[in-house]
Amino acid sequence: MKKVIGWWFGTTDRKLLNKDGRKIVIGKTHKVRGEIIPCKHGLHLSEKVIDALEYAPGPVVYRVVGSGIIIPDDLLDKYVCSERKYIAGGIDVSETLRLFARNCALDVIHLWNPPDIVVKYLKTGDESIRAAAQVAARDGAWAGAQTAAWSAVWAADQAMAQVVARAGSWDAVRAEAQTAVKAAAWAVAWDVAKNKQNRRLTAMISKLL
Repeated sequence: MKKVIGWWFGTTDRKLLNKDGRKIVIGKTHKVRGEIIPCKHGLHLSEKVIDALEYAPGPVVYRVVGSGIIIPDDLLDKYVCSERKYIAGGIDVSETLRLFARNCALDVIHLWNPPDIVVKYLKTGDESIRAAAQVAARDGAWAGAQTAAWSAVWAADQAMAQVVARAGSWDAVRAEAQTAVKAAAWAVAWDVAKNKQNRRLTAMISKLL
């Protein structure tokens, strides 16, 4: 494999992590020396943006090309390379991820009878009703726990609760998106749901780039 095109998330200071500190610039290529080891030493990327999100230390997304020494990890959801070029991006996509999470939650809204305020929040993202939507979502899910689909309902509620919590930290934003994707997968095969959500997230981020 001569190169691999993919996605990588960085932090808002737009510098490499792990005490490296080199500045990330579109069009620039970073290189590392020494033995390339997945998760330990090298420059990482994922072919699917939804896989890159799993490892994201921050909300700034890049379209990248890996080259030089390229080693896939055991799970095949990322690669580690000796060289990584940044070809697009450098954009904070926090708000896009919140919208993505709400859309994923709406995918499973049919699994229970949601209060109107929950549906309204998920469709609009209106912060003025966030707290009320959170309470209604939790109460509604517990009421639905007596049905045969209680597991799916619970999963859907977890996604909604994460979305409406909207904490300010990056960890919370990433958790919103990841939880929503997992909730959407309860009703169908995981691979199908994940591929669908990857296409959605890729389209949303590609518009920004």
